[in-house]
Amino acid sequence: MDLATLIGLVGAALMVGLAVLLGGTASIFFSPLSLLIVFGGSLCVVLAKFSLSEFKDAFKAASRAFKFKLPSTEQSIDELVGLSKLARQKGLLALESEEVSSPFLKQGLQMLADGYDDETIQVILKKERLLTLDHNESGANVFSALAEVAPAMGMIGTLIGLVQMLTNMSDPGSIGPAMAVALLTTLYGAMLGTMVASPISDKLALRMTQEARMQSLWTDALLAIKHERNPRVVEQMLRLYLPPKRREQSDGEEPGDESIEAVDNG
Repeated sequence: MDLATLIGLVGAALMVGLAVLLGGTASIFFSPLSLLIVFGGSLCVVLAKFSLSEFKDAFKAASRAFKFKLPSTEQSIDELVGLSKLARQKGLLALESEEVSSPFLKQGLQMLADGYDDETIQVILKKERLLTLDHNESGANVFSALAEVAPAMGMIGTLIGLVQMLTNMSDPGSIGPAMAVALLTTLYGAMLGTMVASPISDKLALRMTQEARMQSLWTDALLAIKHERNPRVVEQMLRLYLPPKRREQSDGEEPGDESIEAVDNG
């Protein structure tokens, strides 16, 4: 569970809810007509922008903003160094039965055990990475569109309310309800776009970047393991994926490391 997403969305809703409760009667902020215009209208407009499958998949992908099982970079490096040591000790076939943290990594280990060449491994894993990026990007695009459409639908509702109000100026009793619709649709549109759609879109884009980066790390490690690189070399190579402040300072190569690396490269 991503606590940042949960705390952010729930916290924003609580702040707005608290302001409503402290300011007076909460029931005056509820308008079925405004909800229909903003939520129903916005979803219909976004659906018109995408295919039905993309629209449906986007709401499934939205769960990734709250639940994301990708391991940390440090955890993944430790796991890969362990796999590198195992491969040097027992051979690539020993990797086939290992339980790992990702289906992507599991697929790569299976290809190593099956003796795939470098080019085939890179082509298959690149294709898998591109498909993952496309899935995440599609979901982010849908919510980005919703963030743009919702405030606009709020303005449409506002114009509807103003027209109703201006055409019934002779009836003072109709002015209040019409003005309420006008203002509440703007409020609902702003809330849907700013507090829901935009954060989910941005978080899915972040997930896309994180997963692509991790898959790149896994690919580099798999190719290094295939060529039986020294685990110490594998670790140093993978730590380049860490931010500079989080990289451990190297203590220097141990005696014999250079000769081992030379044999590896040979």
